[in-house]
Amino acid sequence: MKLRALVVEDEWAARNYLVELLEATGAVAIAGAVATAEDAREAIAAIGPDVVFVDIQLAGGEADGIALVRDGGAAAYVLATAHPQHALDAYQLGVVDYLMKPFTAERVAQCLARVRARVPSPAVPSAPVRVVARRKRALVFLRLDEVWAFEAADRLACVHASRGTFDVDLSLTAIEASFGAALVRVHRNWLVNVAHVLELEGNASDAELLVGDGVRVPVARERAAAVRELLLANTAGVRKR
Repeated sequence: MKLRALVVEDEWAARNYLVELLEATGAVAIAGAVATAEDAREAIAAIGPDVVFVDIQLAGGEADGIALVRDGGAAAYVLATAHPQHALDAYQLGVVDYLMKPFTAERVAQCLARVRARVPSPAVPSAPVRVVARRKRALVFLRLDEVWAFEAADRLACVHASRGTFDVDLSLTAIEASFGAALVRVHRNWLVNVAHVLELEGNASDAELLVGDGVRVPVARERAAAVRELLLANTAGVRKR
């Protein structure tokens, strides 16, 4: 059975690269990838991962990763960081490994062997195949390929889909953790199903996506370049910068 892993890293490039290395081993199912300690706590509570790979210095705090390990909630923790000075504190808290940047495939495989020894035979629940939303008193069941995007609404979310817009009793972080790479966080308030993106408009300062049947989704400035690169992957016709 594959280990269910959560990656907590506030740098988009480092987060994606570590996810790629973990997935390439074939031993890991990425249950979620988030940028902040707050989102990580919510994801851990929602999915109960086998292992959490966490950077020490996250946006908003100097040692948020250490605090996250101290809070617990997962079977094992690995610190994946560029800061070696916290190694002693980390091991005293019981982390399985201290993975230094820049990451390599060989080192990640070695780390996973240590995690596997700590967390043998994880029970991996089946990933959800449908979204359950609400329309007044009715439950609406949506296949993921019907879903265009999720939008933060109050403290929960709504889903934009081919059959309409409905309320969902989950936060964006919990949704992202449940469906993994099928959805992309393009803005703090938006998750998008890339398969339904029709247009990318504007530049880094005012980028916007047209998704599904007319849903306009803002793209955060700091994510615009990565979103553009993702959308241009496996395409032809436009020069890739």
